Amino acid sequence: MESNSFQLIFLILLFQLLYFTCIDYHFVSSAGTSKVGTCIETEKKALLKLRENLTDPSVRLSSWTDQENCCQWFGVSCDNKTGNVVKIDLRNKFSRNHELGGEINPSLLELQHLRYLDLSMNNFEGTQVPEFIGQMKELRYLNLSGASFSGSVSRFLGNLSNLQVLDLSFYSDQPAEKDLDWIKGLSSLEHLNLGGSDLSEANNSWLQTINDHFPSLLELHLPQCQLLNLPSSLPSLNLASLLVLDLSNNAFNTSIFPQWIFKLSNLVHLDLSSNNIFSELPDEFAKLTSLEYLDLSSNYGINGTLKRTLGKLCNLKTLILNDNSISGNITEFINALSECQNNSLETLNLSQNKLSGNLPSTLGYLRKLKDLQLRFNSLTGTIPETIGNLSYLETLYLTSNKMSGNLTPNIGQLTSMVLLDISENMWEGFVTEAHLLNLSNLKELSVGVKLGKNITLTFNISPNWTPPFKLTFLTIQSCQLGPKFPHWLKDQNELTSIIFNTAGISDAVPNWFVELDLKLHNLDVAYNTLTGKVPNKFQFNLLANVDLSTNRFEGPVPLWSSNVTTLYLRDNLFSGPIPLSICGELPNLSDLDISRNKLSGTIPLCMGDMNQLATLALNNNQLIGQFPDFSSKLLSLYWIDISENRLSGQIPGSLGSLSNLMFLRLSGNNLSGELPSSLRNCTRMFSIDLSNNQLSGLIPTWLGETMRSLLILSVRDNRFSGPIPLKICSLSGLHILDLSGNNLSGSIPSCFGNLEAFKVDLTDEEVGKYEGSLKVEAKGTMLTYSNTLYLVNSIDLSSNGLSGEIPSEITSLYKLGTLNLSRNHLTGKIPTDLGKLRWMETLDLSINQLSGPIPPAIATLDFLTHFNLSYNKLTGKIPTSTQFQTKVDPTIFQGNAALCGPPLKQCVGDGTTTSQSGRNDERETDDEYKLEKVWFFAVVALGYLVGFWVFFGTLNFKKSWRIAYCRFIETCIFEFNESGDTDAVIPVTSTRYSIDALKLPTVGPWRAWYDDGQVGGWIQEYKGLTFVTVRGAGHEVALHKPKQALTLVKSFLAGTSMPKLGQISDS
Repeated sequence: MESNSFQLIFLILLFQLLYFTCIDYHFVSSAGTSKVGTCIETEKKALLKLRENLTDPSVRLSSWTDQENCCQWFGVSCDNKTGNVVKIDLRNKFSRNHELGGEINPSLLELQHLRYLDLSMNNFEGTQVPEFIGQMKELRYLNLSGASFSGSVSRFLGNLSNLQVLDLSFYSDQPAEKDLDWIKGLSSLEHLNLGGSDLSEANNSWLQTINDHFPSLLELHLPQCQLLNLPSSLPSLNLASLLVLDLSNNAFNTSIFPQWIFKLSNLVHLDLSSNNIFSELPDEFAKLTSLEYLDLSSNYGINGTLKRTLGKLCNLKTLILNDNSISGNITEFINALSECQNNSLETLNLSQNKLSGNLPSTLGYLRKLKDLQLRFNSLTGTIPETIGNLSYLETLYLTSNKMSGNLTPNIGQLTSMVLLDISENMWEGFVTEAHLLNLSNLKELSVGVKLGKNITLTFNISPNWTPPFKLTFLTIQSCQLGPKFPHWLKDQNELTSIIFNTAGISDAVPNWFVELDLKLHNLDVAYNTLTGKVPNKFQFNLLANVDLSTNRFEGPVPLWSSNVTTLYLRDNLFSGPIPLSICGELPNLSDLDISRNKLSGTIPLCMGDMNQLATLALNNNQLIGQFPDFSSKLLSLYWIDISENRLSGQIPGSLGSLSNLMFLRLSGNNLSGELPSSLRNCTRMFSIDLSNNQLSGLIPTWLGETMRSLLILSVRDNRFSGPIPLKICSLSGLHILDLSGNNLSGSIPSCFGNLEAFKVDLTDEEVGKYEGSLKVEAKGTMLTYSNTLYLVNSIDLSSNGLSGEIPSEITSLYKLGTLNLSRNHLTGKIPTDLGKLRWMETLDLSINQLSGPIPPAIATLDFLTHFNLSYNKLTGKIPTSTQFQTKVDPTIFQGNAALCGPPLKQCVGDGTTTSQSGRNDERETDDEYKLEKVWFFAVVALGYLVGFWVFFGTLNFKKSWRIAYCRFIETCIFEFNESGDTDAVIPVTSTRYSIDALKLPTVGPWRAWYDDGQVGGWIQEYKGLTFVTVRGAGHEVALHKPKQALTLVKSFLAGTSMPKLGQISDS
């Protein structure tokens, strides 16, 4: 922000420099000044005293000596008749090394004929503005801008009644002015610049004061003055002479465009940029026919249509409307501009609006155009061939539109072009030498189609071609530049930025490219198929960015100069340990991403002291050892992702010293122990993912006490125990809550109804806080969300030991998309108001002890794609709906013996009344159907018995066959366990019992489900088994104690007699 403010101030002062260069002639000629003649001795001595108190590091005042005629000194001009000094111009027109400093000696008062005093752009280091300046009554011109004085001038400058030009812009960090009454005495004022002054307390009077007292005012500059009030009207307008009005960078926040401005018929320059004006673009601008400069940019709220009438302002040289909400067709507007005879437009900036339409061929009539910026709109069509007529064009920005078609080779005729950016469109065809042939002044080139779209633009340039330009910035992304590294760049030795992102290059980095000896500040070759080792000879300028992501680079992690600040190496084949020297060789590193490689070894301990780090991503490698300690000096670190490695041990308490930490992802490791209480200090946290570890203890209450900004909390598949803390309900911004796969007990808190974020849409600010990726069980499977993570609204409490009823308050979470409460011990009825959850996509309440009917409202959930109520104690008829009866797998209702209706068995009494003959016909048809079924099953049974006894009879008499078969079956079982297939069915039969199905999970460790919720240690060797159904003796038993089922399996496979269920120990 400070950098932007400095640039703004610099531009304003540069404008003033140009203005005063022009106005200087007026004052010099009117005073009859000259560098010839003899100065008056007393005035020479006064100037020498002034020189004594000034610091002059660049010796600009070396000519100020007693032996020289003071009229010939640097910055001094005299009246050519009287010899009096009438002008002192000590403005610093150079760099900061040339700034004058020190103090201003009162000897200036001896220059009684001085009319012009300019001390601007020096550095007086906060010394007070000399009050004696208020006694210099002959002054016509006073400029103290940017001179680093201090204090207010309102007490003493108001007496300079002859002053015509007063420029105090950014002269000091002066206190706020209560009003502008002090300038009322400057009755001759024609030019007033108070830019950067604090006029917030003069909000209600500033315009009226200026309007009433300065009818001769030609220029009014009040940029960045903290003005809040922009009056929409004036009772009477006395500023008819005004030529320049600059009210930019204030905060007016108005929805009414000031109508008095359109009465300033002589206005040449109008700047209302960077305010909060929310208004339609007025038609009245057509009245300002003298206007040459119009800047309404960066108001963001100016809307309406871009009118033809604005294009009729034929004196316009500069039109800047970027960063607003202006819509309409650009075609008609450019047509109107082109109708002006002797069109003088030089700058046209309409970027970041909502404009549509094509660029018409009439664009070629704007022959004086130098700067054309239309980026970030919705323009279509292609670039017209008449673009080649714009021989003065230096800058062309068409970035991020919807333009398409082939690029006209007439672009190559733009000999004045310095910057050409046509990236992020939907171009087709080829780029050839003809497109670049005559661009001899080109310094920056950016070409490409929209990222993520099909690559439809190909560079077809001979490797032996020598371009006529020397580029400093080159961006070619989402184009077919490869497969070879572009050899035509072999002479581009002035490049400082190279972006070949998604450029279809599948080559090694050639030696000739390394030998260019470039001093780069940006190197981005991500999303290609570059191979081999990364050259270690690259040189980088200060604050350099390097992105080699998603290639096939191999070898050790490359390290270059200490100037590299961002290093992205993810998705490559880098191997070996992270170099221990990384901390010393890259001390300024702010962003490091080496994820998804083949790194091994431990994390260097010194990385915990890299105090410039802001983001650290080491995920998806093979790192081992302890989690490193982090120093409290890492004040910028807000992102840590070391997930999917093999780290062990505890999470260090030092992590809590990272006060700005917002994203913490440590999932998929072997971390153990409790969460360190010091994490409560990370009050800015947005996302925590600690899933798939061995963390234990209680879920701490401080999560809900200090992390009020939390959006994502995932601790799935750990060993947390105890109840869900009620303080979780204080996380009003929570969108994803995953506590599944732990040993949690107790009931689901009814205060879940306080999770407000599940009731409303995300704001744009909240969307921006969703970064990275997360695994979420939804729609019946484990999904990884990244770019669409902000769309997920999920609560997953499955695979715990929770009991009690489902709280009805949960039905108030209207935006909830996934609710998974399966594999618990929940009782009671399903809440009748679940139908209010209109956005629900996944609802899993299976394997609980829920009872009562299925609420009919569930059948109205239109977006429901995954639904499971199996293995509960539900009763009654399944609600009628198209998706329940025709689109649903019947297994989602199984294990509820008292449920009936489609897609299960028909409920009693569901038949319809028919006539007697109809019933007779139905009985005849039913009899025939039953007879067919009897014969069918008889044949099947006979075939089954014959096959069964042939096979198993042989096994009974041949022990070697039986042993081989048993080993095969056991191998199958444990192969299923290892492969992780879902719902794998292994049929194993006996005369009394059959093991119907072994259900095996896709991901995650095995979870046993006893009636009492306890897990026996013996089960560790059966980690794949989750649920078994055993049928026998004419009834079906759903075993939550798989040891019994496994005993049956082993008994049968061993050829021994089958024990009764009651005889099997479950300990």
